[in-house]
Formats: sequence, C-alpha cells, structure tokens
Amino acid sequence: MRAIWKGAVSFGLVNVPVRLFAATENHDVQFRQVHAKDGGRIRYQRVCSIDGEEVPYSDIAKGYETADGQMVVLSDEDMRSLPSRSSKEIAIEKFVPADQIDPLLFDKSYYLEPDKSGLKPYVLLRDALEKADRMALVTVAVRTRMTLAVLRVRDGVIVLQTLLWADEVRTPEFESLSEETHATARELAMASSLVDSLSGDYEPDEFEDDYAEAVETLVASKVEGGEVKEAPAAAAEETEVVDLLAALQRSVDKAKAARAGGSGAAEDEAAEAPSRETATKRAASKTTAKPAAKTTAKATTKKAAKKTASKSTKKAG
Repeated sequence: MRAIWKGAVSFGLVNVPVRLFAATENHDVQFRQVHAKDGGRIRYQRVCSIDGEEVPYSDIAKGYETADGQMVVLSDEDMRSLPSRSSKEIAIEKFVPADQIDPLLFDKSYYLEPDKSGLKPYVLLRDALEKADRMALVTVAVRTRMTLAVLRVRDGVIVLQTLLWADEVRTPEFESLSEETHATARELAMASSLVDSLSGDYEPDEFEDDYAEAVETLVASKVEGGEVKEAPAAAAEETEVVDLLAALQRSVDKAKAARAGGSGAAEDEAAEAPSRETATKRAASKTTAKPAAKTTAKATTKKAAKKTASKSTKKAG
C-alpha cells in the first residue's frame, strides 16, 4: 500500500506521527463504452451548451448553480479566497460513545500506521480507545478541506473513518410510513421465529461476487473463441497537445511569480497545485492512454483465459 497523507494525531500534549493508507478498494466490474462495429473507445468532447463549441481546458472554470438555476462563475482568485486547511494534524476533539455515531454517517476508511518514533504513543492511544470503548471524534484536513472523522480500533490498528456532515444525510419522507401501523402479535411471533431460524454469525468469506466471476468467464470464453476487436489507435488531437503546453507554460509563469512574490504566493501555488496537476494529467492521458489501455486489456483477458483453463484442468483431474 502507498501512503496518501502524512501527519500526526494530536492526543492532549502527545503527538503521534502517522501515515494514512486507504483501507478499502473497489472491485466492481468496469465496462468501457465502445463502438460495437470495431471495438473503438468512445471519446467525449467538452462542448459548451450555449454556443455548441468545444472548450479547451484553459477556458474551463468552476461554476456554482444557485437554487433558482442561475450560474455563478468562480475564478481561480475566488477559489483561493475560500477557507482551506493544509494542516497535517489530526486533532482529537472529544471521545464519544460508539453507539452515538449513526453508521449512516460513515464515509471513507483509512488505516493509520505509526512512524517508528511514534510507536509507543500510538500503542498508548490504541489501547486507551479499546479500554474506553469509545471513538475519538477528530477534525482533519484531507486534500485541503476540513472534515469530521472518528478514530476507532480494528484488528489492533487505528482506523480513521471520515464522517458526512449532519446536513448531508437526507430525511426520509415516505407518506406510506407516516401512519402508526404495526404488526400484530401473531405476525411478530412468526417473524421472530423466522429470524431465529436464520440467525448466525457474519462470515465475509461465505459470500462471493458471482457477477464478477461470471464476467471473467464470459470474457475468457470470447478470447478463446477469437472474438476480440483490434481497434486501431485513434490519432491524437493537436488541440490536446496545445492545451498541455499551455498548462505547462502557466505552471512555469506562476512558479516564477511565486519566487518573486515570496512565501504568500508560494502558499497559493501549493494550494492550487493538486487541481492544476489533475487537469494536466487528464490532458496528457488523452494523447497517450489508448495504446496502454489496449495492452492492459490484453493482459487482463489473457489472465482470465489462463484462470479458466486452470479451473477446467482441475475439474478434469
């Protein structure tokens, strides 16, 4: 695993140096939109809804749509004026009973690994959390935006789990459930009997993603049957190269301005770097990603074919 954040947990007067790792990964089956005739990837253009013209990245800004449908365009200067946090501190605000945190509020999960110098205070915090049977409510700045989170212990490791804000949870408003309707005593007794008959412990390995396995088997069978499209690589668009060069030039110009303007400009440059880097990577990927995507697709299908052949050999034996 690769650390995505490095900082420290503030525990009273104790600081615990830690590294943050994503605790989960998504294994959902991903499909590409392709041309049914030749298997070519479908590309999308950035087109303005008003004049119908394609818009380069250099002309794209952030817009906020108001409740009445009006659009407010925000400049880079506007974005820099917004409050942002670059602190590398996970500040413990209070310790709360675990049952007071509704699971609906849980968002993303991360593992916290201590630095060598912080092993002892890390273990102290971990053991204190387990003994108190509470979660530590913390504030943390991940990607410059402050968020609420909790610290809890799982399998001897401290887990940071970000929380949704209270107003991000929708209120269920279902007219069909507004009436005071309850099950009869006989219905409840039968339901309780069914619950008892199906009761058991949760075993994660007991369940499998049969859809993903079915997709792999289907793809492997088509590869073995030669049903593979070898679409030619699409020609790179010159406009994307121009956009990339323009983005690089702006980066150079702003870097020079930051050196000339002192530490304040440097901080602004650092705050803006992630979004600019993302835009540059997107532009670069438009011109270079296709051959790599094909290579990856071939490797995946060959791997799936080998997996299917191995299963067939085991069954035959």
